[in-house]
Amino acid sequence: MLGPTTPSSNLRTFLLAIFLFGSLGTGTELLLLGHTEDAWQWAPLMLISCSLLVLLGYAVLRRRALLRVFQILALLFVFSGAIGSVLHYQAKVEFKLEMQPDLSGWQLFREVMQGATVPPVLAPGMMVQLGLIGLAYCYRHPDLKQK
Repeated sequence: MLGPTTPSSNLRTFLLAIFLFGSLGTGTELLLLGHTEDAWQWAPLMLISCSLLVLLGYAVLRRRALLRVFQILALLFVFSGAIGSVLHYQAKVEFKLEMQPDLSGWQLFREVMQGATVPPVLAPGMMVQLGLIGLAYCYRHPDLKQK
């Protein structure tokens, strides 16, 4: 049975809705873009899929362990976003240097960060945001309290 509605439970529900909406949108976009060429590209899709399955399991079973698994996945979202940004940056540097081998230093950095070519360097930041929202959802969650 669910407890009374409180401001923190309302906020938690809102955070969960944002996480679900963002995860479904991000996962759909990654699939439509064909973000499936190697294991690194599959990582965000797998994290999103696993987190949705864990949240579904938690909604049905209300097990503390599933909420802990979700916390771990949310933390992995943050790490995957950071790693993804580095990988996107490296790929874009390689592309820019193929097109303009004389670029270096600040000029190379500016071209990479401002250029319109794919992959967008900061796009993996969405995974960081989703991970932080997931961690905020779990913060002081009543089902995580010691019993």
